[in-house]
Amino acid sequence: MSEKRFLCVGEHEIYCCGARVRIKDGKVEVLSKPRIVYCPLHEALYGTKTIDENAVKKSVEMKIASFGFCCENRVFRDDMVVPYGSSEIIRVCMERKAVDCAVTVCEGAGTVITANPRLVQAIGARLTGIIRTSPIKGIIEHVKAERGIILDEKKAEINQAKGVEKAANLGYKRIAVTVASFLSEEMKEIREIEKEKNVKVAIFSICNTCATEKDVNRILAYADIVCASASRLIREKVGPKALMQLGVTIPVFALTNFGKDLMLTYLANFNEKLVVFRTRKLPYLVKGKGPKIEG
Repeated sequence: MSEKRFLCVGEHEIYCCGARVRIKDGKVEVLSKPRIVYCPLHEALYGTKTIDENAVKKSVEMKIASFGFCCENRVFRDDMVVPYGSSEIIRVCMERKAVDCAVTVCEGAGTVITANPRLVQAIGARLTGIIRTSPIKGIIEHVKAERGIILDEKKAEINQAKGVEKAANLGYKRIAVTVASFLSEEMKEIREIEKEKNVKVAIFSICNTCATEKDVNRILAYADIVCASASRLIREKVGPKALMQLGVTIPVFALTNFGKDLMLTYLANFNEKLVVFRTRKLPYLVKGKGPKIEG
């Protein structure tokens, strides 16, 4: 697709490969060094073998050029991108009625509540960790047209706890919510809302490459499903507590029976061949697979 097709507007900050990136009116600026030097998923999506500031900048520019990331006329495609992605799992669980709705984040809109599983995947398929965003009219209009409810259209606020509360107030009883590690403090509040509103919430811990010790402690206390991203801490401290693991290159861990049930619901509808075996110890890792972390 031609870069001229898309008009990137507003100001946004994201994480990509552990680097903090600012996008302002189409200009991409890498604000910090990436945490990883190689990622097989990044290579598969963007053809990058070595990750540095320039590779991060190019990959974000490719997001803008290929599907209009942070653009008025963003393309929303709901095809599967990664086999064990959070949006993929949530979509299937919604289609199979294991979950009523999802609370996720979209650039240009902020926190989004929706009962449309295809919208969940269309938003999350190629997304990275969004730190802050500003309203984009075209994105907001599309999300609303696809049965998405935006928490704050004027500010594009990102607040997953408020999103869960709104979903509960709308009458949803089984809610999936994605929470990035840099928002991990919201997990406790989400559990309090879950109890107060008498609902069931599946917390998906995502974008964990930069997770700190405090983040990991919160994840262990409150999350149901955890994406390891490129984090050693997640592999070392969350992995051994897991009841189930999906994937090896970028492992995804279930920490609760609810999380395990959702993973099994997803696998029951997974159209590729699988090998299943029991183990006394997790995480299950294969040397040479997975991201390479700097240092």
